[in-house]
Amino acid sequence: MKKIASLLAAAAFLMPMATQAQSVQGTSYFLPKTVLKFHLLVEKTTFKPGELAEYANKYMKLNNVGTEANTSYKIVGINIEKTSVPDSSKMFTALIDKKHSIFSVKRTDEGILQAINAEGEAREVYKPFTPSAKKKAVNAKDFMNQEILSAGSSAKMAQLIAQDIYEIRESRNDLSRGNAEYMPKDGAQLKIMLSNLDTQEKALMQVFTGTTEKDTTEHVITFVPEKAADHITLFRFSKKLGLVDADDLAGEPYYINIADEHIIPELPLEAQTDEKKKDKDNCGVYVNLPGKINISVNNSQNELMTAEIYAAQFGRTESISGELFGRKLTTHLIVDPITGNAKSLKVEPLD
Repeated sequence: MKKIASLLAAAAFLMPMATQAQSVQGTSYFLPKTVLKFHLLVEKTTFKPGELAEYANKYMKLNNVGTEANTSYKIVGINIEKTSVPDSSKMFTALIDKKHSIFSVKRTDEGILQAINAEGEAREVYKPFTPSAKKKAVNAKDFMNQEILSAGSSAKMAQLIAQDIYEIRESRNDLSRGNAEYMPKDGAQLKIMLSNLDTQEKALMQVFTGTTEKDTTEHVITFVPEKAADHITLFRFSKKLGLVDADDLAGEPYYINIADEHIIPELPLEAQTDEKKKDKDNCGVYVNLPGKINISVNNSQNELMTAEIYAAQFGRTESISGELFGRKLTTHLIVDPITGNAKSLKVEPLD
């Protein structure tokens, strides 16, 4: 038993030394995997019938006035936000030693490489949708006189409201033609009077035509493109329910299609060196050469959107020669944290 305890103690002492012997001095980082966020704008329309809708034809000569409440949804816009996550298959360590002039490695909070020997550029922040301020709803009863409010039946109330609406229209016509008994002193006052008459008419008409409210909300759908594909269900949408779960058959499927265009950018000229030299002096600095893809979103009838983007996972990874970070040179590298591509590479003599 004592012999086993002694062996365990010796192993525990040797483990840190073995780990230190295998470790590499440097800073580890990830290259990114490109992620797409689809910002879907959905408009909700809510209709409430007027309490006197059944009299709309009799007193206002209005046909096809809705008599049942209903709610409907439609897609009014879609935008793409490009972002990224660390690619676990692309973890590297930039060497920080006496042979290389790597002084700083900037990473995002997730550990994605942003820059070496330079300040990384901040990601562009997506501005979420902000709905416009709603107008205050008008209450028809605020514009009803005592006679209307005390009417003994719905039919009588409808008749009196209709009479008021026709009188309002007549007053507006008289003002517009300059035939009113009390004409305003100037154009500004006339504009105010006409606006008040419009408000009164719209409020009273609600008892016949009902009210319609519209609200637009933003929904975010995250998708990681991995390979070329057709007809992948991105989301489902129902005109009666709005955005539903991807497996909810109550909604119509909207598909995403991904076409690989097999277009990959080249490394900056300053970074293009002989492959043998790259392998000989690998300092652990890598970038992505992202691939160009075409993305489209459609349902069975229409194409909702199409876009061309560069995605890290459709390209390849390239190492930057250690010669660029040698004793006589210093290189300032700025990397796109969305694609991993080299946005800027500047080589200077080291003082």
